[in-house]
This record gives sequence, C-alpha cells and structure tokens, in this order.
Amino acid sequence: MVRAPSPPPPLPVVLLLLLLLWLPLGAEGPLPTESRLTNSCIQARKKCQADPTCKAAYQHLGSCASGLSSLSPSEEPAGLADCLEAAQQLRNSSLLGCACHRRMKHQATCLDIYWTVHPARSLGDYELDVAPYEDTVTSKPWKMHLSKLNMLSPDSDVCLKFAMLCTLHDKCDRLRRAYGEVCSGTHCQRHVCLQQLRTFFERAEEPHVQGLLLCPCEPTDRGCGERRRNTIAPGCALPSVAPNCLDLRRLCVGDPLCRSRLADFQTHCHPRDILGTCATEQFRCLRAYLGLIGTAMTPNFISSVNTSVALSCTCRGSGNLQEECEQLQSSFSRNPCLVEAIAAKMRVHKQLFFPDSVAPVFPVMEHQNKNPALRPQPWVPFLFSCTLPLILCCSLW
Repeated sequence: MVRAPSPPPPLPVVLLLLLLLWLPLGAEGPLPTESRLTNSCIQARKKCQADPTCKAAYQHLGSCASGLSSLSPSEEPAGLADCLEAAQQLRNSSLLGCACHRRMKHQATCLDIYWTVHPARSLGDYELDVAPYEDTVTSKPWKMHLSKLNMLSPDSDVCLKFAMLCTLHDKCDRLRRAYGEVCSGTHCQRHVCLQQLRTFFERAEEPHVQGLLLCPCEPTDRGCGERRRNTIAPGCALPSVAPNCLDLRRLCVGDPLCRSRLADFQTHCHPRDILGTCATEQFRCLRAYLGLIGTAMTPNFISSVNTSVALSCTCRGSGNLQEECEQLQSSFSRNPCLVEAIAAKMRVHKQLFFPDSVAPVFPVMEHQNKNPALRPQPWVPFLFSCTLPLILCCSLW
C-alpha cells in the first residue's frame, strides 16, 4: 500500500523558519556606517538666522563670554541674567541639540557655535562631560597587506611592523612625515607641531593611527617601548617644563577644540562607579583619548617599560585645589576604563602578527565588562513580536 505523501507544512510555520534563519542569532550585527550629522550646528545656525527672534538671541549669546569678562563685579549679575535669558529664547531652537563631528569640515566653526549656545558651560558653570560630538560609529573595511612586511625580520616588534605598514601606505606616510619634520630639530615650534599632530590623528586611517600608538611591546624590549612613546614626538609636542595641571586645563577650556576633546574624553572614558563600570564601549574611549593628542591636554606614555599614560603636568602649587588637581591627573594615570581599553587594543594588535600568542579578541566585540554578544540584542523584541502571532496562527490553521 502506497503511503500518501505528507502535506506541506503550514505557511505560518514556513514563515517562522525563514524568519529565524534570517535573524543573526548569538552575535551582533555589523556596526552602523558613518552617516551625516542629523543636526549639525552649522546647519542649525542657518535655520536660526532665518528667524529674527532666534537670530537676535544667538547674536547676544555670542557676545556674552567676552562681554562678561570685561564687566565690573557689580555689573556681572545683570550681564549673566541677560545671557541666560537669551539662552532661554533658544530652548525650542534646533541649536540647543546640535552636534559636531570629529573629522568634519569647518569643525572649528561648528564647535564655536556649540559652545556659544551652551552659555551655562561657556560662562564657567559648565559640565565637561557633555560632549559636542555626535556619537557616530564608523565601520569601514581596512585591508592590511601583511605580506609587504617580508622585508622585516619575523621576530621584529609589533611597533616596528605598524611603522612599516604606515610607511608603505601613501597617505599615512605623507601625514606622518609632515608632523615628523616640524616636530623634530632644535628649532621646534610647539604650536605648529601640535597642529600637524592633530592633522595626522584626524586624517590618517584609524587602524594606522591606533597601530602606531597602541602597539604592544615586551616589558624587556625598551627599544620598542621607546619607539611607541616617541610616536607623538614628545620632545616638541609636550611642554619642556611641566605646568600645573589646573592651569593646563584652564588653557584647554579656553580653546573650543581642546575643551570639546576633553569633554569627549570624560564622556567616554569615565568610570560610572567605584567598581570601575565604564560609561561606553572601549573603542569610543580610545577614539576620545586619541582625539586629545595635538591639544594642550596631550597625554603620552610615561616610560618605555610599561603602558601607563599621564598628562605632562604637575600638581605642585595647587594650594586648596590640590585634591581637584590630583583627580584630574588620576583621570588619565589611574583610569580603569582607559587602562582596559588600551590593553584590549594592544592584545588585538599582537594577535594580528602572533595569532597563537594571545587569546582571540575581536575588535568589533571589544567591551568594558561583558561580552556584547551576551547583551540583549535589539532584534529580540522584534523576534518575539513576530513569532507569537505566527505560533497562534499555527494553532488555528
């Protein structure tokens, strides 16, 4: 007796299986690609200038910072009140929520606008942990031609290999030579050196930049460690006499770019609690840290034998502000979020050349405390919202 063929599975079951196959189970999807700013401060100012009320308030805020500094003590409260009133008039303007991008054109103009429309911060009562940069993520493929390193000895240190990769890459080599020329020699001009350093760290491809500065060295390999420490040409980029750290921060806050980079660092590298829970992912902390290089707050490795970093400043002479000064120092030298981010990136770089020497660490999966693959995935609610109706349909089919 011939057995009748089995009926095809119900349509809802087929749809359910297709849905489960389509969803990425157990891993994060690719990082979103970089897009244009959703609310650029430059575009927001153009919209504001089309409205007479908004335009007048913005122009008044533009004179607040310089105007208040020239007022006598008896006039200062009235001037402050006028500025805050102008700020209130911008509450419904897109200027208040505008942002900038680290590699955008006319970045200085964008940052000037941002700090102009945040008068509470611009006038001294500001929160540095409010960064002006939109939190975008760039995920671009990067080809590393390791075969070109055959000219080097197989046991060459990782820092030397990343330096060679930069030399073999036209853009990286050109930008590196540019700051190398102005940052070396006996007639170094520090402000020019810092400007060229910023240009390199902003325009060179991020993997090249991170590879040069965050390359791992063996503790006994002082030559490798010294090469890494000299990446930013500290002899010229850093002050010859260490200033007071609070004076250094005051100088930084007076510059919109440096203030923005410091705010970005404090946003993404700040421990949330005493347990060291970090505010954001490690790659964001590293990007913010590298953004400080070329500013007045340029940090660097303190020696060639370890990976400890610090600002080039001192807390001597801080008086009653000694504790505040030491907290500023500790935000670099004893920052668990920054320490772990640097260590994780160095493990990644070591694995590129010596895959058997360290446990696998994947750049996209870098994290602060837990594996992102174990975090609740954004598609989970969508999965349950789709599968429940299909299951009900199956029971009624």
